[in-house]
Amino acid sequence: MQIILLDKVVNLGNLGEVVKVKDGYARNFLIPSGRARRATAAAIKEFEVKRAELEKAAAAKLAAMQAQGEKLGGTTVKLTQKAGVDGRLFGSVTNHDISAELTKQGFPVAKSQVRMPNGPLKTVGDHPVTVALHTDVAVDITVTVYGESA
Repeated sequence: MQIILLDKVVNLGNLGEVVKVKDGYARNFLIPSGRARRATAAAIKEFEVKRAELEKAAAAKLAAMQAQGEKLGGTTVKLTQKAGVDGRLFGSVTNHDISAELTKQGFPVAKSQVRMPNGPLKTVGDHPVTVALHTDVAVDITVTVYGESA
């Protein structure tokens, strides 16, 4: 299916590009989330009329996320979990726990924006975690996990 991208999509393209994707990806994700439209002749003409305002909105969103990234960069998130004597946690610290703590600190972050390449944290100590605020803005933070005896 041919679609017009209304926003930058990772590994697919930038705003305004006409790309071919699988039908299910377009119907079930891109079009309902407002990131794309079907590439019909009428839709392409309508997009060209709105292109300047969409680019302006995308630039404003990027600038806002870069400003938030500057504030968030280098932040340390401190979490306490029950742990054994060897420093292993009985549970784990997930991206949901980290996003909830960042929201408490005044940085509204969705759990899908917290990137943990090695999976949930299962040990006590300092762990580097990446927060992807925008497709072009990724910030590294430190998560410090303290253990409390059971």
